[in-house]
Amino acid sequence: MKKALIVDDEKEFRTYLSEALAGAGYETQVAASGREAVDLATEGDFDVVLLDLIMPKMSGSDVLVELRRVSPRSRVIMITAFASIENAVDAIKRGATDYLSKPFKIDELLMRIKRSLEEARVELSAEKGDFDGILDSLSNPIRRTILQLIAQRNTMRLMELVRELKATDHTKVLFHLRILREAGMIAQGTDKSYSLAREGTKALECLKVLEKYLRD
Repeated sequence: MKKALIVDDEKEFRTYLSEALAGAGYETQVAASGREAVDLATEGDFDVVLLDLIMPKMSGSDVLVELRRVSPRSRVIMITAFASIENAVDAIKRGATDYLSKPFKIDELLMRIKRSLEEARVELSAEKGDFDGILDSLSNPIRRTILQLIAQRNTMRLMELVRELKATDHTKVLFHLRILREAGMIAQGTDKSYSLAREGTKALECLKVLEKYLRD
């Protein structure tokens, strides 16, 4: 059973999310403050953390930094009623795996959690040299396209990729870039441009072979 930590200073919202996730098969714990969340994460590993951005004393952004330190494997989904592009970019740069604005439907939250946990499984497979896991990460068409674009241009910056992908939310592109970077498929230079790493080149070569096989 996957473990989820819910961090929010509103008791009713914590209870609502806890009951919803428990009904979906997750083992849940709740924290009413950032400090309590960090203490709980230090004591035990959580597969996913749902973290409110705006909280008294210790903000969600500060909590996120601490969570990355004490529980680096946990997937952190930021939740807030005060969404902005700047907040989303900052959260992802600090290590959040996703960003969700209130109000939202429980089905959407569960889908985001499932996707985030799948990304975690793929990253772990890549770290272990599990090529099946690496191929699994390429099942996402956006990441395949990103690799292909970078291979064609040699290097590309974030906003160049956003334009090529015709993306309306560049934070999502940033998210996919981070996944590819953590999987060892791309590298980022000092000038902030992205280039293919050795694993990315190998993955593209295997995709070409697979595509040829499927066409024949």
